[in-house]
Amino acid sequence: MASTVKDQLILNVLKEDQVPQNKIIVGGVGAVGTACAVSVLTKELAGELALVDVIEDKLKGEMMDLQHGSLFLKTPKIVSGKDYSVTANSKMVIVTAGAHQQEGENRLNLVQCNVNIFKFIIPNIVKYSPNCKLLIVSNPVDILTYVAWKLNGFPKHRVIGSGCNLDSAHFRYLIRERFGVHSLSCHGWVLGEYGDSSVPVWSGVNLAGVSLKNLYPSLGTDADAENWKDVHKQVVESAYEVIKLKGYTSWAIGLSVADLAESIMKSLRRVDTISTMIKGLYGIKEDVFLSVPCVLRQNGISDVVKVKLNLEEESRLKKSADTLWGIQKELQF
Repeated sequence: MASTVKDQLILNVLKEDQVPQNKIIVGGVGAVGTACAVSVLTKELAGELALVDVIEDKLKGEMMDLQHGSLFLKTPKIVSGKDYSVTANSKMVIVTAGAHQQEGENRLNLVQCNVNIFKFIIPNIVKYSPNCKLLIVSNPVDILTYVAWKLNGFPKHRVIGSGCNLDSAHFRYLIRERFGVHSLSCHGWVLGEYGDSSVPVWSGVNLAGVSLKNLYPSLGTDADAENWKDVHKQVVESAYEVIKLKGYTSWAIGLSVADLAESIMKSLRRVDTISTMIKGLYGIKEDVFLSVPCVLRQNGISDVVKVKLNLEEESRLKKSADTLWGIQKELQF
């Protein structure tokens, strides 16, 4: 039998281990999932990227489109499948699947529909990748991070919500716009629930280490003539505006999620504002996930930074926790 061109050209000297290195999964290939996939690929974080969804044509189309650009990427293998066996042996699973927020719709309204979707997705992920880190992006993200944790039995450090990471980034971008310097030189956190009841920590806002609150004590208060409160108001309202204009949000959340993935895959020990189990902090006694600054390493969340909050900020955080718990305790698992 004549040998093939490959046999004539290539002599195999080592059988490769079939277990992929640094495999990342994106669950859901809607606008957000696709933006997460592209952002992960451009950051060169994965040796293998796998996409999974129930809509087979869209799934195959996105996979092929990305494969066709593989010359410009450094991820050697891009695969997809409806069957969750395609997710096996992954280091990280990014979950974006679920019903999406419509124009004018509050994120909390999406809850029970997405819980039902998670009841299918999460056990399948755990079956094939029992040691992965779960990064939940689907909305309402804080409640669904709790749901994922309840469904999978993972330790809490391996179940992470994208939370207020994007809100904090947007907050810093708007501060930068006022000062005309790069966002990396502006520091400030948005904590709590991702969405309408998020909490800006004005006492922590600084530029190159200089506290804005020390320079301008009325910062963020009702007595503030410069209307810094508008900065946080814009953060909250901007997603609704983008949905109204283009129908969905995608690129900013994709970039934000890839940044979190990088922190974990490279064990960078960066501090990011992400949704984690907050029980025991700030007087919160229930099993709720809210965003606080956390240190991310290869096994997930290694540390939580205890931000000093004033009485108003702490009370707003507790109110968020009460709202979320009120919804969570009614959920049907």
